[in-house]
Amino acid sequence: MIEVNGLTKRYGPVEAVKDVSFSVGKDQVLGFLGPNGAGKTTIMKILTGYHFPSGGKALVDGISVEDDPVEVKKRIGYLPESVPLYGDLSPTEYLNFIAEARLIPREDRHKRLEEAIDACGLSQVRSKRIENLSKGYKQRVGLAQAIIHDPPILILDEPTSGLDPNQIIEIRSLIKELGKRKTVILSTHILQEVEAVCSRVLILNDGRIAAQGTPEEIAGTMKGGDSWELTLKGAYAHTLPERLLQLGAGIAPAILEEQDDATINLSFFLPGSAEKNPEGESAEGERIFDWAVAQGYKILRMNRKRLSLEDIFVKLTNEVGQQLSNEVGQQLSHEEAKS
Repeated sequence: MIEVNGLTKRYGPVEAVKDVSFSVGKDQVLGFLGPNGAGKTTIMKILTGYHFPSGGKALVDGISVEDDPVEVKKRIGYLPESVPLYGDLSPTEYLNFIAEARLIPREDRHKRLEEAIDACGLSQVRSKRIENLSKGYKQRVGLAQAIIHDPPILILDEPTSGLDPNQIIEIRSLIKELGKRKTVILSTHILQEVEAVCSRVLILNDGRIAAQGTPEEIAGTMKGGDSWELTLKGAYAHTLPERLLQLGAGIAPAILEEQDDATINLSFFLPGSAEKNPEGESAEGERIFDWAVAQGYKILRMNRKRLSLEDIFVKLTNEVGQQLSNEVGQQLSHEEAKS
């Protein structure tokens, strides 16, 4: 549905987006995750035809946003961060106006309007003035205007910004439901938002892609394995480090606690393996279980700890930021040496 290749956007001397490439398929929910100023909104404005790229290509349903932006806009529903609503209108009046602006045929307008109101839960407030609605209901009106022409693609910029916890849950649930039948791109800097509604993640930092894929794929690429915490029962604590090495090279165990009843709490990192069991899952757990049995230990507890999305985000944005800082420092040192 969406193909982006080498996308670049410059505002004068400032390069806001730098050689970004990604794709989004049908019925996927892609989350743009990144700190403020990472380039999320700029990419969205390019995809919706509000800005043209300085370089690279962006195709929406096979159509270039530069060659035919009007046709692109027909296929997209856009919710900007600040929803442009008319406070003196009711949701019904406002959506009628949007339906006309979208050139929806007169005979179809009532049906589309009712479908949008029903999908966004606006029935109870459809006749109230928009200026008197809560922030959550205003966001719902914004979503309704984005879907009233039944576009196959939705682009949502910070859809839960400024909402209270209950409103956030409602909007996330609505987005998740829409994602079952539409391609959705949403931007956020809220990690829980991505985990709640997105099937794939694209992490941006300083206009560049720091990582993309599912959180599990990104974690696997970054770390190449998982941390494990075990509680074992057995009488061989003094030889445990040597015995644990039989699981593989590079394991540095940390014994957290050794009890008088020969119970041992420990943690260690086990490098990842491409090996899978018949169910298609990682065989690491089976390796640990078989090792414990062979060594005469009983496993009382075994917990696999993967990198959280928060760990991934902090690590990637800090690494990219440090790399850029080093590059700038090297460039300045080079210029000083020349002068």
